[in-house]
Amino acid sequence: EDAQKAYEDFVKDSNAAIEAKSKDIVNKSEEKAKAEGALSEASKSLEAIATELEQLANSKAQLHQSCDFVLKNFDLRQQARSDEIEALKQAKAILSGAKFD
Repeated sequence: EDAQKAYEDFVKDSNAAIEAKSKDIVNKSEEKAKAEGALSEASKSLEAIATELEQLANSKAQLHQSCDFVLKNFDLRQQARSDEIEALKQAKAILSGAKFD
């Protein structure tokens, strides 16, 4: 009789433990699925950000190249404009009747 009672208690405890473990498996499976979804979303976001960073780096390189060109030719362009302004002043003076010797 004691053995029967011990066996029934053992079976009852075992069934309760199995049920608890099954629920735990279900809960952990749900958590895993949510985590995998979040990981997938984060990966997509990371790829989008990497693409955007690459585009920004390309834009920066193009702007840098453009600015370098402007800075490199600034003195040359400034001298050309000064010469053009001087030529226009002389043309205006000639048209106004001034004589240059």
